[in-house]
Amino acid sequence: MDTPYGSAPLPVWERPEPQPRAAPVPLSRAKIAATAIRIADAHGLDGLSVRKIAKELGVGPMRLYDYVINRSELLDLMVDAVYAQIAEAGQRSEWRTTVLAIVHRTRDAALDHEWFVDLLGARPHLGPHALAVGESTAAALSQAPGVHTIDDLQRAVGALNAFIVGALRREITERRTARATGTDVSAWQAALGPYLTRMLETGRYPTIARLVIDGAHLNAEETFHHNLITILDGIASQPHT
Repeated sequence: MDTPYGSAPLPVWERPEPQPRAAPVPLSRAKIAATAIRIADAHGLDGLSVRKIAKELGVGPMRLYDYVINRSELLDLMVDAVYAQIAEAGQRSEWRTTVLAIVHRTRDAALDHEWFVDLLGARPHLGPHALAVGESTAAALSQAPGVHTIDDLQRAVGALNAFIVGALRREITERRTARATGTDVSAWQAALGPYLTRMLETGRYPTIARLVIDGAHLNAEETFHHNLITILDGIASQPHT
């Protein structure tokens, strides 16, 4: 296949859909991605396979390779389908409200599709919907009072992305751990209570003692929003250098 990039095939988003076959089950990349997402939602990425997708669609596994070359392309399609949901947050009239809407929509998507978090922070997502979300986010951050140069914008985008990835991975990991062990955080804390009490009574960990004794079990959504606001306040207050 001749392409502007030499012998490498075009990215999956730029390749035309295969010609329809005379088969009882019509296929499309969107249909394959939607089916893959349902399986991953139920069984995680480890439970996702071309064979399972093909069985769900009622076709032979080899038919899917007309649409995606490999598992990596399949994941790209799935991720971009999730970004399509995030992109619905749209552009708001003010930079901060735009970023808040996008980031909270990202959290909602991650809670609906936990496997999505496993693919955040790795290689860049370059599908059309991912690029649209990235454009909206960067364009909004470029309007922040503390963003004066392209270097400022790069750092702002990097700081925001680092927060999103870290916060969502922690929240999803806690959910998974609770399901796997059959316990919630409070039950886990109660089980380790005697040990922790003995350690804190040594007096070597006074600040941790304050957090354990006086700190409340914070609401995940409220904490996420509070920390996000802190990040945005920091970006907005950067001085011009």
